[in-house]
Amino acid sequence: MKRFPFLAAAVLSATTARAEPLLVDLELALMVDVSRSVSYDELEIQRRGYAAALRSEALADAVASGAMGRIAITYVEWAGSQRVIVPWQLVETGDDLATFADALSLTFNPTMRRTSISEALAFATASLNSNDFDGIRRVIDVSGDGPNNQGRGVERMRDETVAQGIVINGLPLLTEDGLWSQWSIDDLDVYYRDCVIGGPGAFVVPVLGWEDFADAVLQKLVMEVFIGSAPPEEQIIPVQYEAGGSYDCFIGEKMWEQRSRDWNMP
Repeated sequence: MKRFPFLAAAVLSATTARAEPLLVDLELALMVDVSRSVSYDELEIQRRGYAAALRSEALADAVASGAMGRIAITYVEWAGSQRVIVPWQLVETGDDLATFADALSLTFNPTMRRTSISEALAFATASLNSNDFDGIRRVIDVSGDGPNNQGRGVERMRDETVAQGIVINGLPLLTEDGLWSQWSIDDLDVYYRDCVIGGPGAFVVPVLGWEDFADAVLQKLVMEVFIGSAPPEEQIIPVQYEAGGSYDCFIGEKMWEQRSRDWNMP
């Protein structure tokens, strides 16, 4: 009978130990745009691009460069809502990265619509705050081919996210088809720079063509994972257009409102 208190204490201790988050060098939320303006073929290009980057030796070396040699990653596709494709996974080796990459080959339904960068940030922030990991650095990596046009204001959500010690990096898609889309803007990279990214060392890596997507993703991931976080300035592709004065971060909402009136859309 006297053993029972000690047994209970041991069980409680083990439970507590399991409940404590695992310390990692980086928590990285990959938030990938799959809104209606992104075609089925482009969704496939994105999945394959991320899978190729995740399998690279350069990224495995970057993971190993950290103090603990381990990171945590999740892959989420978003539009007006969000869909978790790969939940939070611990990554320590090249084999772990390959397993994560393999999970991106699952079938998917490309029917999501609208573009809510702000709600993608909100979802990623909540996920970072509730997962089983404790990262020295926490990063949200958000891609997209258009400005925010639904949900909370993107500036507000960016500021709330950064205030929690989370860095936001951007991968704006300035591909020819997306660049002149009725829902996109020709200086999307400037929009991302001024309205979306934030935090110490935050950066934008524009994708200028789908043939460059995999290389851009690898460049971005290595810069995010590699110890030291802030990338050398010469590694970053500069924004392609310069807007005069302060950027209107509600441009996407205004475009949607105007087209809704023109087309009598809900």
